[in-house]
Order: sequence, then C-alpha cells, then structure tokens
Amino acid sequence: MKKFSLGSVTLPNSILFAPLAGCSDLPYRQMACRWRPGIVYCEMVKMDALVRYDPHTFRLLDYTVDMHPIGAQLCGSKPHLAKTAARLIEDLGFDVLDFNCGCPVDKVTKDGSGSGMLKTPNLLGEILSEMIAAVKIPVTVKVRAGWDENHINAAEITKIAEAAGAKAITVHGRTREQGYKGPANWEYIRVCKQAAKNILVIGNGDVFDAKSAEEMFKVTGCDAVLVARGAMGQPWIVEDILRHLEGESPIVRGVNDIRRTLCEHFELIIRYQPERQALLDMRRVGCWYLKRLEGVKTLRIQINRSSSTQETMQGIDAFPWQEVEFSNDSQVVLTGES
Repeated sequence: MKKFSLGSVTLPNSILFAPLAGCSDLPYRQMACRWRPGIVYCEMVKMDALVRYDPHTFRLLDYTVDMHPIGAQLCGSKPHLAKTAARLIEDLGFDVLDFNCGCPVDKVTKDGSGSGMLKTPNLLGEILSEMIAAVKIPVTVKVRAGWDENHINAAEITKIAEAAGAKAITVHGRTREQGYKGPANWEYIRVCKQAAKNILVIGNGDVFDAKSAEEMFKVTGCDAVLVARGAMGQPWIVEDILRHLEGESPIVRGVNDIRRTLCEHFELIIRYQPERQALLDMRRVGCWYLKRLEGVKTLRIQINRSSSTQETMQGIDAFPWQEVEFSNDSQVVLTGES
C-alpha cells in the first residue's frame, strides 16, 4: 500500500493503531510496531495532568526511538490548557497530536471531556485552534457519531475541525450512548467523508480482520482506517490487512505463532513493569491471545491464579500446546502450523 500523508508527516501506510486506555501501553506498542502500522498512539492523557507534570501521565507517554512515527492523544475541555499541553507533546518528540472527543466513559465525560465535547462543538473547535496554533506537528481529532441517536453531529464537527486547521478527523461509527454495544454504523463515517473538503477522514469501529478493513474503505470512502480492539491479541492484523488489500495471499499463522507472540509480549511486560503490575497486565493480555483458541481453559485459569510472573511463564512452557485448536469462529487463519 502507498504511503499516507498526514500534514507534514508521511506514514508508511494508512492502517493506523488506536490509543486504547489501559491497554496500549509501551509493551503493547512495542509488539504492534513489529508489524509496522502507519502509526501507533500512546494511551490518552488528560491535559490537566500533563501540564502539572504528573509522573504517571508522563509514563503513559513512554516510547522508544524505533517506534516513529508515534502519536499522542490529549483529552480535556479547558482551552487555556490546550497550547501548553500541545507544546509539551511536541517537545516530547511526538510526530502527531490527536485530540480525543470520543471517549465515552463517565469519569472522562463528566467535565465535558472526551465525547462530552460533542455537546459543545464550538468549544471543541476553539481547543483545536489553540493546539494547532501552538505546534508545528499535525493535529487531528477523534470523535463519535454523536452523543446519542437524536444528536448525530459528526459531519458538523468535521467542518468545524477542518476550519480550525486539523489535518484529519477520525470518526467512530457509534454514539456515546452506545459505548461499545451494537454494531458500528459506518454510514456516519461516509457522511463525514462527503462533508469534508480538505480534511482527511479516518474510519473507526468494528475492524477486526482484513475483510472488514477492506469493506470499511469501500463503504465509507475513508482515507485511512484506525484499528482499535481488533489489534488486541493479533498485532499482525496490519500485515493481514495490507496483504489482503494488495491481493496477496494471507500469512499462515498457527497455534505456535500465538504462543510465541504471547510469550514475547509477556517478556516485554516483565521488563517494563514492576512485578505486581506485570502480573496483572499478563492476566489481561493473556485473555486477548487465548480467546481465539480452544482447549486453553486450564492455562487461562493458571495465568489468572499465578502468584508470580515466573510461575506464569513456567505454566506456559509446561502447557500441552499440541492439544490446542483454533475456535470455529476464530478470525485467525486456521491452516498451517498448529
């Protein structure tokens, strides 16, 4: 696939990996970058915490030099913090800055941040303008279709974002009220693409494999696809999508590929996190990789009950992987090594 230009930044392709709160930490992004998506984003951080130099917030923005291009995402509803926060992101060496106006969780929306910004489109535009005036790196924005089915305004916000100077808008085809329930409505993305003149439109929602990515491009006419939950437990999805779009045969991945990638991800977690946090992270990440497999219930239980990371790794090594099969509804290629 041809390279993808986002303002002054050229990305290797148009398959992008979303920021996932509580998930897309440094080990996650280290794994993702092995398959070279167009860009990988750090977890969303709040402007308030960033400008007061909260250590935990800065740790969320950890990245390694080989991750470029790398993106950061800010959320908040206070225009007077926007310039300072944006400059901090640029000073940290990020290639792209995204403004989150799509997060649906209550603790984010209660102060008007995240998808709460959908209720105040003009304020959204003001904050975007402040960010864009403060930095040289491209600024983008991520939204949902609207607050609820009675207040669909993503197309309106697309025009506001374009007028503010944003280089792209990512549109998630669900409302805030939906959360992550029900199917994403890609028609909302298509309408935003029709409303756009120069701003790029990035589609998001329900891309879990190569065929769904191809369908999103066809249905919406979007310029790029942002993969979110679809990358959890299959960081190679970008390679699958790119090969499919170019008419190439899929890479055959078997059970041993899952096992090896799981272990590599766990090793990165162990090196990055203190023991207790690593153990918790391994339980969460383990579910991602094992959900497509049958015959792994005892391993899943063992990972969840292990009292140390060493015990977890020993359990994986001793597990009878030769007895494992892919589930019937697995979206992983079922032929080949197992």
